[in-house]
Parts: sequence; structure tokens; C-alpha cells
Amino acid sequence: MLRVQNVGVRFGGIVALDDVSFDVPVGCIVGLIGPNGAGKTTLFNCLSRLYQCGSGDILFDGSSLLKIPRHQVAATGIGRTFQNLALFRTMTVLDNVMVGRHCRTATGFFMNAVRMPGVAREERATREKARVLIDLLDLGSVAQARVADLPFGTQKRVELARALASEPRLLLLDEPASGLNHEEVDALGKLIRDVRDRLKLTVLLVEHHMGMVMSISDRVVALNFGRKIAEGTPAEVRQHPEVIQAYLGGGA
Repeated sequence: MLRVQNVGVRFGGIVALDDVSFDVPVGCIVGLIGPNGAGKTTLFNCLSRLYQCGSGDILFDGSSLLKIPRHQVAATGIGRTFQNLALFRTMTVLDNVMVGRHCRTATGFFMNAVRMPGVAREERATREKARVLIDLLDLGSVAQARVADLPFGTQKRVELARALASEPRLLLLDEPASGLNHEEVDALGKLIRDVRDRLKLTVLLVEHHMGMVMSISDRVVALNFGRKIAEGTPAEVRQHPEVIQAYLGGGA
């Protein structure tokens, strides 16, 4: 579904990504790991077109993402969560999830402003689809609560629901377990696999929590200083000497 081909990114004299290539097969969960500063979030920002690649190409379903306008990435079939929550904190959970369906609606600003025929029907359909996702992620009891009043772990699930509202085929998860306790991390891992299976998604996951990555990923790609140093099954990558050195040092 996703092919990263020789992608390079520089910020002045800093090489953030250096000729990185890997594939994300349809229906798989692929974990992207590496120490701080390895280039993981930079790559995610290239995939969602927040950053421009200096070299290489990114193919989604066989077509170059680099030729798609940034504002059309979600409509193309790519959903994303963020390392730092990007929710509308004064809005309710339901309203936040409904916002995620904006790219799937047909009525524009003018039609909504004058409440033309079809607007109310589309809004009802959006609300119903949002409620289905809220129930799927066990958020029904807080659907009308303001996001700002919710615990951090619950806010993480709200952001996941909002990303799913755009009906993505590829879901990009940027450190979804950060800030969660062990119990919440275990529940999140099961939730990601469940959502992948139920909604027939492909998932690319950036995460520092190695236990979760290795337990739910079908394949793992490891970066260090902007270079790919390993790729394979979780067992293969876990034992790769360059991965061990990147995390534990040469003495290990």
C-alpha cells in the first residue's frame, strides 16, 4: 500500500533522512522505531505532506503522494494521529470526531451557511458515523464531554477516533502510547490490532514503547541518524546488531 523510495530530507546542514526505503504491505501493522532524533517523525511529516522531501518518492497505492496537494491527503485515504495531541479542546468528543469526517462531506461553506437542502441529511449521516466510532473505541460515556476535561489516555482514543472518521485505508500513528501507563499501553495495543482487523486497515506505527511495537507489529523498520539500519520481523529486528548498538551502545 505504501512504498517509501530513497527519501532524503535536509534541514540546512542536518541530514534528517538519508536515502530511506521500505514498503508497508496491505493489511499489515508496520512499526517504525529508532532512538530520539532518528528521523521517525520527520518521515511521518513527509508522508502526511507537512514536510517536503528533498529527494526520493513516496507511493501510496501506486501513485506518488508528492503530486497530491497537502489538503487532499486525508481524502486520498491517509489518516494520522499526532505525538502531541492536536484536538479541539473546548469542543465535545462527538464534535471532534465529526470534524474528522470533513474530507468525506460534499456540502461546502456556502451550502452550510444558507442551510441548503442536503446539509441536514449529511450532518445526520456524519453524526451517526461518528457515534459508531465512539462506540467502537468505548467513548460513549464521554461523547458529550469537553475534550479538555478528559484524562490524557481518553484524549488519545478521541484523537484515534477522529483519524478513523476520515475512513482511511492507511493509518499513521505517531507515538500513541506516549504518556500512558502500563495498563493503558496493553489496552492500546489490543485496540490497534482490533481496529486494524475490524476496519481492514493498514497501519504504520511510530513508537518508543518497544514491548508494544514488538507485540503488535507484523514487520518493523529501524532508523538511526536518518538511515534505515534494519528491517524485518520483530524477532529479526530485535536481534539485529545495529539496532542493539543504537539503543544500548557498542558495549552491548
